[in-house]
Amino acid sequence: MSLNGLWDYAIKPMDAGLNFPAQPLGKILVPFPLESSLSGVAGKLDKDHRLFYRRTFTIAPVNSGKRVLLHFEAVDWGTKVFLNGASLGDHVGGYEPFSFDITDRLRPADNELVVEVWDPCDEQSVYEPPRGKQVKEPSGIWYTSVSGIWQSVWLEWVPERSIESVTFVPDLVRKKLTITPMVRGEVAAEAHVEIVLHFPDNPDGAPAVEARVPANVSTEIDVPDPIVWSPESPKLYSVDLRYGADRAKSYLAFRTVEVKGDAQGVMRLMLNSQPYFMLGTLDQGWWPDGLYTAPTLSAMLFDLEVTKSLGFNTVRKHVKIEPATWYAACDRIGLLVWQDMPSSGPYIGPSDPDAKRAPMSMKIYESELTAMIRRLSFHPSIVMWVPFNEGWGQFDTARIVQLVQTTDPTRLVNNASGWTDRGVGSVLDVHDYSASLAGHCPKGDGKRATVIGEFGGLGLPIPGHLWRESGWGYRSFKDPITLTDAYVALLDEVRELRYDGLCAAIYTQTTDVEIEINGLMTYDRDVLKMTSSRVRTANDAATAPMLGTRTVTPVVSCAADGAKILWRYTLTAPADGWSASGFDDTSWTEGAGGFGTAETPGAIVGTAWSTNDIWLRRRITIDADAKPTHLLIHHDEDATVCIDGTVIAELAGFTGNYGRIALTEAARALLTPGEHVLAVHCRQTRGGQFVDVGLVRLEQRP
Repeated sequence: MSLNGLWDYAIKPMDAGLNFPAQPLGKILVPFPLESSLSGVAGKLDKDHRLFYRRTFTIAPVNSGKRVLLHFEAVDWGTKVFLNGASLGDHVGGYEPFSFDITDRLRPADNELVVEVWDPCDEQSVYEPPRGKQVKEPSGIWYTSVSGIWQSVWLEWVPERSIESVTFVPDLVRKKLTITPMVRGEVAAEAHVEIVLHFPDNPDGAPAVEARVPANVSTEIDVPDPIVWSPESPKLYSVDLRYGADRAKSYLAFRTVEVKGDAQGVMRLMLNSQPYFMLGTLDQGWWPDGLYTAPTLSAMLFDLEVTKSLGFNTVRKHVKIEPATWYAACDRIGLLVWQDMPSSGPYIGPSDPDAKRAPMSMKIYESELTAMIRRLSFHPSIVMWVPFNEGWGQFDTARIVQLVQTTDPTRLVNNASGWTDRGVGSVLDVHDYSASLAGHCPKGDGKRATVIGEFGGLGLPIPGHLWRESGWGYRSFKDPITLTDAYVALLDEVRELRYDGLCAAIYTQTTDVEIEINGLMTYDRDVLKMTSSRVRTANDAATAPMLGTRTVTPVVSCAADGAKILWRYTLTAPADGWSASGFDDTSWTEGAGGFGTAETPGAIVGTAWSTNDIWLRRRITIDADAKPTHLLIHHDEDATVCIDGTVIAELAGFTGNYGRIALTEAARALLTPGEHVLAVHCRQTRGGQFVDVGLVRLEQRP
């Protein structure tokens, strides 16, 4: 029986007692959070006030041998529940479900249910509750806070002896299934649960497995020739469970995920023992009308269906935990999930030591972290846990990774997405919002897979579909065509970086969120901003199996090749035509590449350069039998590259190392056999600085 719907609500000071006031402020629509428009309130709550809910319900007398359970799917954050004036209990945590057996407190007439909620959100408190991107005063990348009931409330009638939960641990390699059924009520020594597995796509046919297993313990059973689950073939076994008079249905899947060396010894993400490139979107899970709560189930599923249709195989659920129906949809349609822990606590920079958190803050974080893992480990779509993001609240990293691995040894762990990597876990994760990804894939450590946990962030405002009049993206575009061009160019680089060891890439992001306009879709999901067919083609190419290997041959050497290459350079703005082949550069200074400062990451400095701008020229020779296919360039920051006076690349931002950028067809046409002038302008505004350029030839080998 659903208890969603209109409830009375009130807001009272913390010291005003726990009784619901005589006069409510009005009605609130559960399960939408207080701050959302769909709640009917769109109000605010601070740490000095409590939010109260009240409703009545009537149910028939409970038959002998039955129990009635009251379920809350999620309430943010600290909750007290009262039925008919008596306390049912407390709960702390904004994301996991909790329940009460209310059988003995029910009345034969109306029953009054009161819920009291306290939510400090980002306001200073000793608790520092995990909250993700919620803030009381939203701006930039920070979104409107969420308080109170934000998932369904419901009643369930069960037998006195009933199935409370079930844990499945499928083992594809050993063809085994470990099942742990937990039951309610008095349990006899001989109590057993009957389990029947049905084949995927044939739930009414002959069972795949039938077994009778003891209650409240783990039992391993054989599963002959398990059918494998993957995004391309998301095969789910349906499961029937019986315990006395109780019946339940469930499902499970067989798949493996691990990090292992490929044939060339490069550490790769492996799905079902095969290298598998994970390409996904950063999914915030916010809605303009419901905030944390999707307005409808179909709206929630729409995001996933669009993601899948565009050729992504992965979703990174970013610092939020969704209702079980979201993960069930990923299981069903075939989307891998990287699951973040909602962040909280102090920040640390890329070079800082781990944060120091108060004992209460650590206790709450670890309690909610392990609760998330235990609840969601049911879902085969989840392949990676992400405890920390960009140094936010990051503490005791190695210990937390060990805690995650102990709680769930069947999945990967991303110790720190973005920076502050501590050399533990399954992956080395970097974030890169540069205009070009070339040179941004770090070298692996030989133990873990290398991934880009965030990239892109390409922005396009769509009038009539904005949260506010203006918004921002990491890079902004004026129309869908140029936006799509930029996305396709990034995906071309992702495809090339796979040969350098890149194993996954997560694009920012699925939708616009409040003032962020860097979504594939607008915040209202009404407009898909890119050309879907081009996105799908680029994604398919980026995720296709790698065939053979790539050889990289220097055509025009640079410092990265260990060569001392002399350039002509000037630090003052030259005359027009400075990049043309006939320009007289004899008055320019001669120096060895590369040019920059030694402290710049990835720099190989032959000549010091510390001013804002530098212009470079050198004469090169192209052999007819070794025409180049890519630039090899390290630029910090913006760089323009020319051949014989024609611009062949304009590169914004900076790289952290040398990277390859594919030459356009027009650029290749310029590089005819013979002598040419390679000219470069690099502009520096802040931080490190460096520039060096060469040309290479990439060839596919079987």
